[in-house]
Amino acid sequence: MQAPGWMGRLLSFAAGAVLLVVAFMASLLVFALVVAVALVVGVYLWWKTRELRRQVREMQRPARGGRVVEGDAIRDVGSEDGDRG
Repeated sequence: MQAPGWMGRLLSFAAGAVLLVVAFMASLLVFALVVAVALVVGVYLWWKTRELRRQVREMQRPARGGRVVEGDAIRDVGSEDGDRG
């Protein structure tokens, strides 16, 4: 079998370069499709959960005229509790 000449090498290089460009373009297309699908799914979920988010915000808001008492409770453990061991 004879080794390819300069013309065969040139054609091999050109075919490799074309395949590399086509593969890069295909990967960009796949990436764009994945981003588009993720965006559509994200917007769909955002739209479908808007009522739930509104309800959560209203539950966190104190009622009008209501009284909110915030603070900490500290329990002092003394000898009255005893050792329960």
